[in-house]
Amino acid sequence: MQNSPFRQVDVFTAEPYLGNPVAVVQDGSGLSDAQMQAFARWTNLSETTFLLPPTDPQADYRVRIFTPGGELQFAGHPTLGSCHAWLEAGGQPRTPGQVVQQCGVGLVRLRRGAAQLAFAAPPLQRSPASTTLLARVAAALGIAPAQLQTAQMLDNGTAWLGLLLDDPRTVLALQPDFAALAATGQKVGVAARYPQPAADGPHLEVRGFAPHLGVNEDPVTGSLNASLAQWLMAEGLVPETYVAAQGHCLQRAGRVQLQRDGAGQVWVGGRSVTCVAGTVRL
Repeated sequence: MQNSPFRQVDVFTAEPYLGNPVAVVQDGSGLSDAQMQAFARWTNLSETTFLLPPTDPQADYRVRIFTPGGELQFAGHPTLGSCHAWLEAGGQPRTPGQVVQQCGVGLVRLRRGAAQLAFAAPPLQRSPASTTLLARVAAALGIAPAQLQTAQMLDNGTAWLGLLLDDPRTVLALQPDFAALAATGQKVGVAARYPQPAADGPHLEVRGFAPHLGVNEDPVTGSLNASLAQWLMAEGLVPETYVAAQGHCLQRAGRVQLQRDGAGQVWVGGRSVTCVAGTVRL
């Protein structure tokens, strides 16, 4: 066994224990796939990451991302949390103010603001959802036809079925049948717009479900919010800068900052805070 520096970082919050935690093993060198998966299963968090030397000369570090049930090519809050841990441990990016992460989808750029990090959302592929899948998911969620405004299959390195519902209260009231949802084999993200958001309040209420991966509900989800923003901005359904709220039903208060720049790139940002620091034996 080996000892590795370790941090557990709470993402999309400035206040500990109100965001989404990610476990970050800061030196995953020498670990097998099976060891990484076993540790991710043990942490029982939505994601556990392992930092490695990059194989791409443009990257500052490489990351592998595991859920309790398998490896992901990309995920949002692990990207921000891993970068936070890497910088906090003394990581020095090749380009000041910008970090380049290597992961399964390739290179992901992150920019450093005064109080938060933001990642450039990977390119999105989207397509219509099948009526059969929609019917199964709606039944598992308890959604009536009138409550569903539109839906899309979304994939930016991790695939989601995105559902836009009629009202934030509908989103918050959902009580999914997780066994039925798991049987679809589909990650599902639901969102609804606030008709008159407060100046400092959220524009979108979001929840994300992945029971087939061992995560009934994810507290705050970067990849989902990235793909929702890319979809909904393209359709003119949300402004080019907005805040998404996620985690209320899990007693969290996650806030995700979404912005599309002049070149059309969507950036996904949030604050992070380290809650645990030490070493782990693997």
